Amino acid sequence: MKKALFSVFAAGTLAAAVAGTATPAVAATSPAAVCGSGYGIIDSQTLKGSVVYLLYSGSAGRNCVVTVKTTSVGTPTRTGTYLQVQNKSPLTDVDDYSYYAGPTRASAAGQCVKWGGGTNNQWWYSGFEHCG
Repeated sequence: MKKALFSVFAAGTLAAAVAGTATPAVAATSPAAVCGSGYGIIDSQTLKGSVVYLLYSGSAGRNCVVTVKTTSVGTPTRTGTYLQVQNKSPLTDVDDYSYYAGPTRASAAGQCVKWGGGTNNQWWYSGFEHCG
């Protein structure tokens, strides 16, 4: 009986520890927090299962894309970002993520960008826009 109680206690303690470590990831799902200091949201696209955000830092002249999951949160599922500066190769971050994908950053001062992302529920990509 003591062994069974210890096993239940140990499993509960492990679950609490895992839940405790998940808190920072959940707290970091603010797109600005993921991209870093100085970034502000300039556009977003709501999809089935996620919201894709485009952010910009005027001081750095850089864009940033983050996809935040709205379904299957906490469960690793295919989630990704896409960012392409005109006349450059696209940058992506696609993997099985629990909370968000990104940040995907690129210097884009004075240039147009394509951006997008999503989850297995739905993917979306813009045309070249947000020029300047």
